[in-house]
Amino acid sequence: MKSFFIFSILIFFLSFQIMAQEKNDLLGKDLDSIFDESFTGNTESDPTDESTTVNVNKSGITFGVSYEFKGGLAPGWNLAPWHFDGTEDFSWEYGAKMVSKLSINAQISEVFKVYTSIDFKIPNFSLALGDFFFDYNFYNRIFVRAGKYEHTWGISSFANLLARVPEPEKGPSGPSYIMKADIPIGVGGFQFLALTRVDIAGNDTPKQWSDLAFGGKYNAALRWVDLDVGVFYQRYVMPTRGFLSIKTTLGKTEVFNEWLVAVNTHTDNAVSFAANIGFLRNFFNDKLTLGGEVFYNGEENTYLFKPETIYKEAETVRFLEHYIIGFNFLYRISGKGSPRLFTSVNYSVAENSAQLIPGFKFTPFKHIEVYCAVPMALGNKEGYYYTHNADLQNRPFSIMLLVTLTGSVYTSAFN
Repeated sequence: MKSFFIFSILIFFLSFQIMAQEKNDLLGKDLDSIFDESFTGNTESDPTDESTTVNVNKSGITFGVSYEFKGGLAPGWNLAPWHFDGTEDFSWEYGAKMVSKLSINAQISEVFKVYTSIDFKIPNFSLALGDFFFDYNFYNRIFVRAGKYEHTWGISSFANLLARVPEPEKGPSGPSYIMKADIPIGVGGFQFLALTRVDIAGNDTPKQWSDLAFGGKYNAALRWVDLDVGVFYQRYVMPTRGFLSIKTTLGKTEVFNEWLVAVNTHTDNAVSFAANIGFLRNFFNDKLTLGGEVFYNGEENTYLFKPETIYKEAETVRFLEHYIIGFNFLYRISGKGSPRLFTSVNYSVAENSAQLIPGFKFTPFKHIEVYCAVPMALGNKEGYYYTHNADLQNRPFSIMLLVTLTGSVYTSAFN
């Protein structure tokens, strides 16, 4: 029953990709998981802004409510059309879903803020605690955030050391609870943190050092380059990893390059590395946006945590190894409905396996958006993208249609 309704959310996550591209945020996208975005409601106008530490002189509270209503259908086949051999099977998927998010942002004083969010979902009604954390400002010199939330480092997913988790059965791998401190210095600063994925909301607590991870990084936001360098350590269960992330602008092109070194301090002290290089560029008065990434992963048997979304439950996934190429295309058409054409491509060189997702979106009426996408697997039938594709029924070729009605409202009161 759950998968019967959930498929309709696939194109919704494609919309996150489109919106991010429209805001020139392709650099922060994981080109290997276009559909795996966490649901946070309509954050474009959200005055709570979870990503920053608020420091205002007035105390008060802001309530926010966002709503999402979706319906769709998806015909598809268990074989891609170019592999039809008489055994192909055609099937339909269809359904609807409603999601609401309540957020409360309480500014207790000029130095103390608390943020809480709760998600409601239908069908199969569920109520879940989202982010729940506090911010505290020590004399405008040290900014502390602690609680239940996900935090990211770097640009591409492989450089986000905070999402790395131990191999299954070797350590906790649920949502993260973090205490971090930011210390601004000049145009950058230091960040130090402690992280656990033990189920604290489920009345569990860290009981040993291997339940805790520690990390630190330094950021330098210079005139010509934005640089991050950091290290992340979890005793006994994971390699010690360090990363370097560099982002700059060459002419009108944003370019990033990241490096990762992993030392198996928990086993044999073997050393491995990963690296990427990517770009983002707008053309024709920002009507056309192109973004791409080439990525090499030399680590073996590595895992990361992906938070729960309205598309799928929280999960631990394994990183693809060796060379991966990703490319995103977005074209904005002028006119009624603001049509958008988009394409996403991911290709695993070692497995000769690819995922291609062309599609379009338009807005015929206020708050209503229509999406169509055709996710398809190319290349080796035994390859990763043929057996792990965007379709929840694992069909390598389908046509997805979705209509969404969305909106949000916020109200505030300050002393």
